[in-house]
Amino acid sequence: MALIEDLKPTNEAELASLITEAARSAVALDVAGSGTKRAVGRPTNTTYRLSTSAMRGITLYEPNEMVMSALAGTPLLDIQTTLAKNKQMLPFEPNDLGGALGIDTRYASIGAVFATNASGSRRLSAGAARDHLLGVRAVNGRGEIFKNGGRVMKNVTGYDISRGLCGSWGTLAVMSEVTFKVVPMPRSSATLVLLGLPDELAIEALTTAVGTPFEITGAVHIQQPLAVTLDHNGLRAQTKSVTAIRLEADAKSIEYRRARLIDILKIYGDIRDLDQPNSEPFWSEINRLSVFPESPKPLWRISTAPTKGPTIVKAMSRYMPVLALYDWSGGLVWLELPDSADAGAADVRRVVATHGGHATLIRATPEARIATDVFQPPEPGVLRLSQKLKAAFDPANILNPGRMYVAF
Repeated sequence: MALIEDLKPTNEAELASLITEAARSAVALDVAGSGTKRAVGRPTNTTYRLSTSAMRGITLYEPNEMVMSALAGTPLLDIQTTLAKNKQMLPFEPNDLGGALGIDTRYASIGAVFATNASGSRRLSAGAARDHLLGVRAVNGRGEIFKNGGRVMKNVTGYDISRGLCGSWGTLAVMSEVTFKVVPMPRSSATLVLLGLPDELAIEALTTAVGTPFEITGAVHIQQPLAVTLDHNGLRAQTKSVTAIRLEADAKSIEYRRARLIDILKIYGDIRDLDQPNSEPFWSEINRLSVFPESPKPLWRISTAPTKGPTIVKAMSRYMPVLALYDWSGGLVWLELPDSADAGAADVRRVVATHGGHATLIRATPEARIATDVFQPPEPGVLRLSQKLKAAFDPANILNPGRMYVAF
């Protein structure tokens, strides 16, 4: 059923009232921030779209304490701009799927960042989005307002609701406000580049670098057919695969680490440098997946052990031509496949089950997203737990029903 009406509460009380009425009337809601990630997941059969896009504003920012709170619909761009004025940033470098999905993500919301656990290349060293969420205010499927966490990272016993909501894609509750940790921007950065390495050797080089004490904050490998589409003129002109390692620190420390890494990695070939003015645009490309522009071709996000990344890609290539970008030193594989009725799901699931990992279908036609499991099918024990959580948070099953799994 097509969406016919947008509901845009301007505050938490209105949000709770709308959800209460929806639960009372058993009306399903398509939950979104600004809608920039609606093309991910199974299409929901809903009449109303509940958007937090009108709930905007930074409600607390203490630069010295490196803590910020914001209403869920606050644009990520506003968050990043405010932080940049104080030379601070989000630690986990939230990735941008807009280019791959053909969506304008300028108004992507901070709530959606945490609801989808959107974590980019810096996750390698900083952890995921959920690791930096300190607290949350939200409304469950009964219309009840609840709060969890606070402004200080603590060790707690019991269930951490804030982190549990991360990656739930709006199926458990609708966030109204989030509190999160921020960090200083690095004073300097540099990127070491190896050209022309095959996948297996490239991942070996990346894992070797990450295994050193030099605090690598980015480790990617781009296959040759994708590397020649980079916006970065110098790298594109090389017409070879690109293996890149990012260092971030003060200038003196960068120089020391750079020299040591070059000495360690020289067995893999000639090593080139990208200084900071060239390094930052390159990693911005990686963050927005520029090598996978909007297309009907399915795009999968596969999380696995770093050394298994090339094995999974090689196994998939036996069934069909594939293109891969490796992030997190091989632990994250962005895999583009030819268009097909099931978006290649049968082969992807079989290969991932054999070699280990989790696969999420990020881009596909609506028909393919209805016909197949978009998110990794959970193990029986995890499925039972997920069902119990759904029943506890959203007993009427009105929040993004079917978005993640057919049953709920």
